[in-house]
Order: sequence, then structure tokens, then C-alpha cells
Amino acid sequence: MTNTETIGLTDLFASRRYFKKFETITSHLGRVAGVMEAEGDLNRDEVNILTRYITELTFTFRALSQKYLLVGRDTGRFFGSLAIDAIESGFPAAEEIITMASDAQQAERHLAGMPSADELKKQMVEVIISERTPPTKLQFALSQRLYYEELLRGDLFWPRNDPQIVWTGNISEQRRTFRLHWAVYDSQVNLPIVYMMELEDTGSTALPKDQRRWPEAQAHLMAQALGGLKLVTIATGFDEDFGDLHPKRLRRFHLGPMYSSAFTKQSGPISQVLETARAPEGQDWALVWTEEDLRSERVMTERAGWFSSVEREVFALDPFAGRGAETGTTRMERSIVLPQRPFQALEEMNPPGFASVRKFVVSPAGRVLRY
Repeated sequence: MTNTETIGLTDLFASRRYFKKFETITSHLGRVAGVMEAEGDLNRDEVNILTRYITELTFTFRALSQKYLLVGRDTGRFFGSLAIDAIESGFPAAEEIITMASDAQQAERHLAGMPSADELKKQMVEVIISERTPPTKLQFALSQRLYYEELLRGDLFWPRNDPQIVWTGNISEQRRTFRLHWAVYDSQVNLPIVYMMELEDTGSTALPKDQRRWPEAQAHLMAQALGGLKLVTIATGFDEDFGDLHPKRLRRFHLGPMYSSAFTKQSGPISQVLETARAPEGQDWALVWTEEDLRSERVMTERAGWFSSVEREVFALDPFAGRGAETGTTRMERSIVLPQRPFQALEEMNPPGFASVRKFVVSPAGRVLRY
């Protein structure tokens, strides 16, 4: 079990600072992906996929910030507070994203029963002039309207973001190549996790047009999209279940945890670095970005019945220190994204285990530099 502890942000200003911090962080992640592209770690299509999920995360946080805009104020009804995982991930608890997905199903109905934004603003002015009191209840009604409007716009990061597929070329008439991508908000670790798979398709009908295999492949991948499963387990299971789909590469990107002295209680070197840095508000954070990568090394041919055979992938596992079998990957790379002040503290403290971690340092002007 992961050591998660959910706390509620009940203070209005703490809640707003939290969302502002995430807005800052997600605005830098696209630039981090751009630096990775410049260094040859990602290609343009992969950057576009990651940037799209990061943008959806940004919209998700924007919607949640509207929902909890009046947290801690007397709104005339008990509304609760934003639940965040303060021990492990620093991100909102998965229940928040699940509730948001449920709210989105009923957004149109809620909006139909609400006054328009202009009408609510007009009523607020009347209350301020006539009663000379803050129109908190009307502000709350407006915040909920804006929340449902954000949900209706879509392009949000949902608990499940089903696989999408892009054709990437033909090796031969009977062997097509595709890139698949999908994502989940993993409820075990309260983190957004993005998957990419490169595969070869030797079926008689191209996979996206195959009315039997494509729904089956999507369902299979979503059922296996669990952070606790090793990539080699996911890829091998897929390879064995689909005789004419051949996974050549599978990657998983963990976008987090996020560390911040102001909001999280995480232990370990990064927490100590942030405490030592004493960075000003808005620069007191660090985000870990982990990429797991599994590649097919070669192909074996197995008999399948009396007269046919099937290809099976043999995946390359990291040979160093026996970690491949332990991690289920060909390669695993950890990166950390952080502002300059915490980076300087990290360099001075030089905690063990960080020499091999890539550092992406954000300047006050927003530039991202790799160290």
C-alpha cells in the first residue's frame, strides 16, 4: 500500500496559492518536453502528445479552482474543501477527479437551472449597494456556474483517458506501424500517468478500422493501466492476447510527485532541499518526472495450432545491477523540475542518489535549462 494521506485545503488563500502553484508548474512542463525534444529524447509527435495531456491537466486544475473558489467562506451551504494527497503525490486526490467526471455528465442540466453569469453579477452589485455586505452566496453561485462551464468546454484530464491511435507508416503491405497513447489519473498514487506504445499490425484490416480488435485492444490497455504493474507485464500480456499486434516499445510517464513545503508533508532529500532553500512564494516547489521505457529486443516464432505460427516479442531488460528484472524496463530515467533557488540548495547539499537525476531548472523569466 502507498502511504497516502488526504488533507483538505480549507483556507481560501491557501487554496488559491495551491492552484496558482500548479498553474505555474504545468506552464513549465511543455517547455521541459521541448528541451527533451531538442536533446533527442522525444520526437515532435511525442512532445505534442505529452503537451496535450499537460494542457488537459491545466484545464482540470482551472475547473477545480473555480469549484473551490469560495472555500472557507460562509456560502450558505456546507461544500467541503479540495482534498490533496499531502504525503505522497502533492496532487489532488483521485476522488476529486472522479467527482469532476461525474459532474461533467450533468453539467448541462446544472447550467440550465442557474442564472446567467451576467445576471449573477448584476445581483451582486445590487447586494453591495443596498445591503453593503459581501455577496458571498452569489459569488459562490457564480463560481459553480464557471466550474460547470469549464467542464462543458471539455479537453480535461479525466480519471481514464482512453487510447488514441495514429498511423506512423507501413513496413510492408501487410505490416503497418502505429503509435498509441492513453492516460489515467492513478488512484493508487494520486498521479497523472501517460502511456505510449509503438506497435506493428499484421492483421487483415488496419487496427483503427477493425471493429473487433480496436475496441478489444483499448479495453485491454485500460484494464492494465495501473502504476503498480511493470511495463514488461503489460507489454507481454498484450503481445500474448493479440497474435497480430506486436508491441515494439512501451513507455510510461509519471508526472509527479510535486513537493512544496507549504502544502506537502513528504520526507526525503527533496523536502530537506526545499526547507533549506527558503524560496519565496511561488518558487517553493519541485516536480519529479519519471519515464519508464521498454523495448523489444528480438522476435521469436511460436507454433499456434497445427499449421500456423505467431510472432512473440522478447523485451530487453536493463542489464545494469540486475535492475531490469526488478523494474520491468529497458531503461528508467528520473528528472526533476524546479526553480533556481531550490536548485542552488540541491547543488549545495548534494544529497546521495541525485547525481544521475536530470535537473530542469526554471528561471524567473520562464526559461528552462537542463543540468
